[in-house]
Amino acid sequence: MEKLKKRWNIKSNWAIIAILLAFSVNGSFATFVAKPLTEFIGINAETHGWVFWVIRIPLIFIIYQITLPIAGWLFGQFQFFWAMEKKMIKRMGLGFLIKT
Repeated sequence: MEKLKKRWNIKSNWAIIAILLAFSVNGSFATFVAKPLTEFIGINAETHGWVFWVIRIPLIFIIYQITLPIAGWLFGQFQFFWAMEKKMIKRMGLGFLIKT
């Protein structure tokens, strides 16, 4: 726990628990939302095989990245997740989309 607190620059054990919960809830939410979106597009695993996964995995990633700050806010850790999102956006070469 101490290594995470130092690495993430947080003070309490509750913050670690809240962050881990936000990660897990958001991951479940992203996969939950991606299913009806792929069905709406008309793609499913049985009929389209690997094409389904080529579309679904990036879709889950996009939903996850968009909703992560919201999940962080729900768990009282918005600043942590917003800083993480800004870092991720810069690493993807899309830093021009955000103000620093």
